[in-house]
Amino acid sequence: MILPIVAYGHDVLRKVCRDITPEYDGLQQLISDMWETMYASNGVGLAAPQINRDIRLFVVDSAQMYANLEEEDASQYAEHAGIKQVFINPYIDELAGEEWPYNEGCLSIPKIREDVYRAEEVTLRYLDESFQQQIKTFNGLTARVILHEYDHIEGKLFIDYLKPLKRRLLKRKLDDISKGKIKVDYKMLFPKS
Repeated sequence: MILPIVAYGHDVLRKVCRDITPEYDGLQQLISDMWETMYASNGVGLAAPQINRDIRLFVVDSAQMYANLEEEDASQYAEHAGIKQVFINPYIDELAGEEWPYNEGCLSIPKIREDVYRAEEVTLRYLDESFQQQIKTFNGLTARVILHEYDHIEGKLFIDYLKPLKRRLLKRKLDDISKGKIKVDYKMLFPKS
């Protein structure tokens, strides 16, 4: 089932999310719905707060990012194919490498894209879909998507990385999003006015 994406301004996007157990009601269906919602919205990652759940869960499919790279960009990422993965109760163990800029967007903040600096590499401790403990290191575009989604479960948005002047310049657009004055190709859930 395709779920509505929570729009900027909704309280759940600012919550630090809680861990879940294997007994979390309807978890496998929720994960399936998150994949379906992410693909229907043309996303490469989706975190539970974006579908109005305050739990530490996100899905990432960075393989499609690598597949869509321009030829000159693809050569610098040739060793990477991306991942398609579920992350449950993730926590960052380590950030490494130089911070580098990339033009990010967010399904909860449609039609706004800005350069954000993030670490080149992240080591994450998490549970997979079978609730097996994992510790893995990710880099490049995959690390970026993971860090973006991880921020969601920590109550942080990509616009929080912008300089105050840039955020002030975006204020009207952000207000329009939270008021539902935006047209997108997917269902959205707007904050109550």
